[in-house]
Amino acid sequence: MFSILKKEIRSFLSSLIAYVVMIVFLIAIGLFMWVLPDYNVFDMGYSDLNTLFSMAPWVFIFLISAITMRSFSEEKKNGTIEIITTKPVTDLQIILGKYFAGVLLVLFSLIPTLLYFYTVYHLGSPAGNIDIGATWGSYIGLFFLASCFVSVGIFSSAITDNQIVSFIVSMFLCYCFYNVFDLLANFNLLGSYDSVVASLGINAHYQSISRGVIDSRDLIYFLSFITAFIWGTKTVFSSRKW
Repeated sequence: MFSILKKEIRSFLSSLIAYVVMIVFLIAIGLFMWVLPDYNVFDMGYSDLNTLFSMAPWVFIFLISAITMRSFSEEKKNGTIEIITTKPVTDLQIILGKYFAGVLLVLFSLIPTLLYFYTVYHLGSPAGNIDIGATWGSYIGLFFLASCFVSVGIFSSAITDNQIVSFIVSMFLCYCFYNVFDLLANFNLLGSYDSVVASLGINAHYQSISRGVIDSRDLIYFLSFITAFIWGTKTVFSSRKW
């Protein structure tokens, strides 16, 4: 697995993909936080990072789909997947290597946003007037949310050898699991079961953990979601005859 992980990281760093993704993410979030009206910290009048944590999932839907669309699609298109599968690694190790490479790239993208946290921390009146627990909870939630998106992207890349199709499928699935269940719950069609429908989506658990309380139910949901898509990827990958 580690050989695949190192290969993927080298591949990311030797191309413009990793740098473009991180720069686009930071610029997009920076514009929302400090420039665009009705979203920036100064217009909101509060020293918090709500803009970062509310906009980052939408940016990640696009960027993570762009990162992961080449994971298997490019390998199949170039014929290098046959070389990988003949190496002394299992299908699961190949998938996990590619998955954790995507997760690490997302983590690298999040680390520079700590500068935003530092800035907002000192903008408070008095300085430090910010909910530290909720902030760190939101960071943990955002990391798990992004990890879920990476698993979806890896799965989407495994089902097709066309990167554009993989990109579109990944964006569609990420959007559905992030927002559609909330939309369905808001119709109030099932009465008391609407909360159950909402809990099937990522956003409900993301919002829950963002309050600063690490609930085991949220962690189980995220880990189960990731496991389900990795298992789906393995099923698709193992069923193909190269």
